[in-house]
Amino acid sequence: MTGTAAAPPSVPAVRVPRRRGTEAALIVVAVLLSVYGYCDVGLAKNGTVPPGAAGYGAGLGVLALLAHLAVRFRAPYADPLLLPIAVLLNGLGLVLIYRLDLETPGDEAAPTQLVWSTVGVALFIGVVLILRDHRVLQRYAYICVVAALVLMIVPIFFPAVNGARIWIRAGGLSIQPGEFAKILLAIFFASYLSANRSALAYTGRTVWKLTKLQLPTGRALGPIVAIWLLSVGVLVLERDLGTSLLFFGLFVILLYVATGRIGWIAVGLVLAGVGAFAVGSLEPHVHGRVEDWLHPFASIDAGEGPNQLAQSLFAFAAGGMLGTGLGLGHSILIGFAAKSDFILATAGEELGLAGLSAIFLLYALLVERGYRAGLALRDSFGRLLAVGLASIVALQVFVIAGGVMGLIPLTGMAMPFLAQGGSSVVTNWIIVALLIRVSDSARSQPVGAVGAAA
Repeated sequence: MTGTAAAPPSVPAVRVPRRRGTEAALIVVAVLLSVYGYCDVGLAKNGTVPPGAAGYGAGLGVLALLAHLAVRFRAPYADPLLLPIAVLLNGLGLVLIYRLDLETPGDEAAPTQLVWSTVGVALFIGVVLILRDHRVLQRYAYICVVAALVLMIVPIFFPAVNGARIWIRAGGLSIQPGEFAKILLAIFFASYLSANRSALAYTGRTVWKLTKLQLPTGRALGPIVAIWLLSVGVLVLERDLGTSLLFFGLFVILLYVATGRIGWIAVGLVLAGVGAFAVGSLEPHVHGRVEDWLHPFASIDAGEGPNQLAQSLFAFAAGGMLGTGLGLGHSILIGFAAKSDFILATAGEELGLAGLSAIFLLYALLVERGYRAGLALRDSFGRLLAVGLASIVALQVFVIAGGVMGLIPLTGMAMPFLAQGGSSVVTNWIIVALLIRVSDSARSQPVGAVGAAA
């Protein structure tokens, strides 16, 4: 006797918990840690709690609260770790800049950085409230790439600052357009690759049958060559090694994620190596940075004293495992870039290897949550956008940390949230806002198994 087996009952789809209470608790911890660091600096330097501690804590707390409320009401399913990590990193950056301000009374940067942080949080709230669906950005992909190209070209017509043409200065205001261009390029790359990933995954003729080496078709290879030439052009005209590495690295990462072909990484590494070698050998400013990297103690041997990189290495060495304590280091000896390019040296000296590892773990967690949000999405544009935005943070941390530690040549970029720089802190808050929007879309998708026929 035969019969038809009944189909198993379908499992109702469920959504992940919202975790907004967890986010609020972590934000409180982040603000308290920042205020504690601020007070610790004052106690170490002057023996008293800084008079502005209450105002600093209230200001940072209000900004964090407003950002949390925007997420709670407009992105209730967003990842609960993204915002607290951003608040803690921003707060720690303000503490480190304030600590260095005490060594330069005539050049205080912390109040200005707090103003830019306020602007960044305001734009964060604006993005969360106005952008209801990240897929809307795909419609403006070509507008984004045109705007990005304009932003990259404009600084060429302004005077160089510390050897690089990456700034627009008007009166007392200075803006680094490349910081905004990286977000626009991430949107364009995500849109272009999501629409053309099938063509890019297709390979052309086999060059050598014994090794099964295959080159992509000319139509597929064209975009990556164009981006390579663009990155080299930025490096030559603006003398900006960091921006060039960031743009090209971002494109290669997204190209690999879109196609799943490891060969693209190999092609990207070859093109990046050729371009870096050529420009590093021929362009004087970039060549000088390569020489400083290869011979960091040459100025000491010549009797001229330690240069910035050598002083940075001394700061890391002095920090040891647990650091000298906030306010008790001497990283100000690095000079004019101590609050910007080399602020990580202050963290390494005064917080030690333990504190530096904690900072790197915060960045790693921020990047991981961005990747997780992207992988959970069903639409390819959102997936590539999340991976691209998280990769921007990862690439910046890598090239900056590698530069100040002597692992790679210096790039002159700003450490996300930590370093002095209005353009940098504003764009990083926008990146977190976009990741919040993407993660809300990913986590609000119903999760559950659908009953299948036997």
